[in-house]
Amino acid sequence: MATDAKGATGRTLITGATGFLGSHLVRELARRGVGPLRALQSGAAPAWLDALGVEVVRGSVTSPADVASAVKGVDRIFHLAGLVSPKAEDAHRMYDVHVNGTRLLCQAAAAAGVGRIVLSSTSGTIAVSTGAAAELDEDSPTPIDLIARWPYYASKLYQEEAARRACADRVELVIMNPSLLLGPGDDRLSSTRVILQFLGREIAMTPTGGLNFVDARDVASLFVEAMDRGVSGQRYLVGGTNWTFVELFGRLERMTKVPGPLMKGRGKLPLLAAHAQAAVYRRLGKTPPFQPASVDMAGHYWYFDSSKAARALGFVARDATETLFDTVAYVRERFLGSAGRPAALESSG
Repeated sequence: MATDAKGATGRTLITGATGFLGSHLVRELARRGVGPLRALQSGAAPAWLDALGVEVVRGSVTSPADVASAVKGVDRIFHLAGLVSPKAEDAHRMYDVHVNGTRLLCQAAAAAGVGRIVLSSTSGTIAVSTGAAAELDEDSPTPIDLIARWPYYASKLYQEEAARRACADRVELVIMNPSLLLGPGDDRLSSTRVILQFLGREIAMTPTGGLNFVDARDVASLFVEAMDRGVSGQRYLVGGTNWTFVELFGRLERMTKVPGPLMKGRGKLPLLAAHAQAAVYRRLGKTPPFQPASVDMAGHYWYFDSSKAARALGFVARDATETLFDTVAYVRERFLGSAGRPAALESSG
């Protein structure tokens, strides 16, 4: 039986195994010979899970019976299951999955004698601000006044607290806080939709803020390290590059030869335009291409420092241009009906 770096031989459970990050994590665990692996899967399991020898337990993290079955005989859990939506009407569903589901999982884990959980949260529970100069880290105060405006990030903040309370001193808990995930393999467009929208020239105005992004493959590898080396009770911000949207779209334009947005956002103009567009679409009975909440978020800065993950877990993010290149190639092939790749790989300078 394969063992991890600490010599454990028990079963490892992964929730959210078929999501963007989860699919990379499962493959990384299999590549390293970690096993046996089990996935809690709400829908039909894809063939690749079976090919990797992953045991599948059908069920939901919001079902006590399903969770109890999934954690039986498990030593370690990677908890990645989640729901991403900028829509206010999805707030209840996100709370149910992120908060109630996490509480159930941690309580069941404690009852079953699970030793350790690595929880996937988001950098947005720590690192979001109105100014580009903010150098935020794990010790920064929670920006609750901002997070409360966006149901996804509010639910993830409550998720972290629910996990701490339910695990308490009974299950070791390591919280990972990655930024926007890019790279190949996001077949649900949970993180990479902005790249598809750029390639499709759907973005009319460049947002005023900035973002941090990181390669999902690097994060998956780091999660394995966090299971073995992360300090229980600690959070780890995981990110790569801090760029304004002007910088991101400029890089994409040079890489893909697709023209970027002609208009540059100023002040509240992008948000006002988003609300006006959404009102028109609602009157027509259609879904707007951009939710006002997404535009509001893009007017802020999601910058931070990943030094703690680098020091404690050995995290090194790959070059941002490689991540963008691979993301564009995947999105073009998977969603644009073309096997074409970006015109040229821009230098990283």
